[in-house]
Amino acid sequence: MPGRRRGLALALLVTVQFVLVLDASIVNVALPSIGRELRFDQADLSWVGNAYTLAFGGFLLFGGRVADLAGRRRMFVAGLALFTLASLGGGLAGGAGLLVAARAVQGLGAALAAPAALSLIMTLYAPGPERNRALGLFGAVAGAGGATGSILGGLLTDRFGWEAVLFVNVPIGAAALALAPLLLPEARDTAVRGFDLLGAATVTGGLALLVYTLVDAGDAGWTSARTYGLGGAALLLLAAFVLVEARVRNPLMPLSTFRSRELSGGNLAAVLMTMAVFPMFYVMTLYLQQVMDYGPVRAGLGQLPVAVAMAAGAGAGSGLVTRFGPRPASAAGLAVAAAGLAWFSRLSAPGDYWQDVLGPSLVMGLGGGTAFVAVTIAATAGASARESGLASGLINTTQQVGGALGLAITVAVSTAATEDAFAAGERVQAAALNEGFQDGMLTSAALALVAVLVALVLPPGRRVRAAVEPEPDAPQPDAAGLR
Repeated sequence: MPGRRRGLALALLVTVQFVLVLDASIVNVALPSIGRELRFDQADLSWVGNAYTLAFGGFLLFGGRVADLAGRRRMFVAGLALFTLASLGGGLAGGAGLLVAARAVQGLGAALAAPAALSLIMTLYAPGPERNRALGLFGAVAGAGGATGSILGGLLTDRFGWEAVLFVNVPIGAAALALAPLLLPEARDTAVRGFDLLGAATVTGGLALLVYTLVDAGDAGWTSARTYGLGGAALLLLAAFVLVEARVRNPLMPLSTFRSRELSGGNLAAVLMTMAVFPMFYVMTLYLQQVMDYGPVRAGLGQLPVAVAMAAGAGAGSGLVTRFGPRPASAAGLAVAAAGLAWFSRLSAPGDYWQDVLGPSLVMGLGGGTAFVAVTIAATAGASARESGLASGLINTTQQVGGALGLAITVAVSTAATEDAFAAGERVQAAALNEGFQDGMLTSAALALVAVLVALVLPPGRRVRAAVEPEPDAPQPDAAGLR
């Protein structure tokens, strides 16, 4: 593909990925308005966000493998079309149930499009510095999407109403759908016939139930019979999936995939990384509004520095991987992120933006952006071209599950610390909440340090070395069975 067209294709893919990540957080600032206008029960309001996360995380692995078999461009277009139509339907929703259903369909569309987008980048670019730079850009927009969602959500809700946070996806999606057939190549694995329907059902059900258990545990209680029952059912479904994959002829996920220590280690690091980093956006939003008394728009704009820092860190991460390899780059990025999170644990009440927010945001953003790119390369570099969709779906799944688990742990720790502060005699609500946020960020810093240890023991691996720094005469990615 000519360089100019390939650059346009990359721009299209990263723009869509940015929108998909953005939608996980863009509704958060709009939730109070949604609750008032659609008459949500307070306990059910969180499902406007949870429905998207649940479907997104549950169907990612399925979407990645279907992209390999049915065609990556085809699944990218199908997922994006579903996402765009659901965004329109959500903005037009006249009731709580319709909005939650539209958000779930949005998540399903995102789960089909996101792994296809990442695997298309791996198809467009040969292993080496060019692919690393492309993945750096992909990581930059994905990492910044979480923070930008709060900013854009606040601005749109304040000016146009809550419906705008969904309607904004429609023109972007329509333009991307028109450009996709012109810019993107088609590629699929023609060597495998048939589809593992039982495997797809068990892994999708298991992952969706696991994500539901994690997001519901805060309300039901971590030690409640409901949490234990749902968690046990999720683990049983995932165990059934492993048994199915060991026996079927054309498995959805060949278990041999996990023989790659690079891929397995990269995904483990990805789980821990998102467990540590993702809750920071949640804590920042609440701290700025509940402790520093910022309005929605000002709170959103207050997160702009972390979005810029993550984009810069992701851009630098691709160069670090090319020069030093994924293991040192991952460990360095995670160590810097851990330092930023530890700095966040010193939040004060009523707080000072320049001291309590800006400094740690820049440090955490730079480290998190670098780690995001390095871990993604480590988790996908060992995959063959025909399994790029599967590897892409797997890394996206581990990040979604890690984010849900990290947020659940942080909320539990923060809530317990706030309750202890009240029990100890604290009567100022902002001060009690601040104690909870401090403990939550300290927990995230500890998780980031564990991720550093995992990154340090990642094996360099011949496949990873060849993927990030190929020999001058190295062959192009394995294209056998692809067309």
